[in-house]
Amino acid sequence: MTYEVGQIVYSKSGHDKGGIFVILSVEGEYVYLVDGKNRSLEKPKRKKRNHIQPTKFISHSLQQKLNQKSYLLNADIVKVLREYKKGGF
Repeated sequence: MTYEVGQIVYSKSGHDKGGIFVILSVEGEYVYLVDGKNRSLEKPKRKKRNHIQPTKFISHSLQQKLNQKSYLLNADIVKVLREYKKGGF
């Protein structure tokens, strides 16, 4: 499975097991995850790829902002995750 910036994933292990996150960046076998609340853009969580469960959903608006190094807020992450949980996508 490929992992992309802006993709929504679930944590499969660790103290954040079952948590939902957005991939901030991909570096080798590690991904950096944020949720906008406990894990902010300023302090992302580094996790191995085999410790997360990817979804097929990729937020293209977040992906575009992250790839262009555009201004992004933690509130933007929270909003995307809230809409995903409601089934708005």
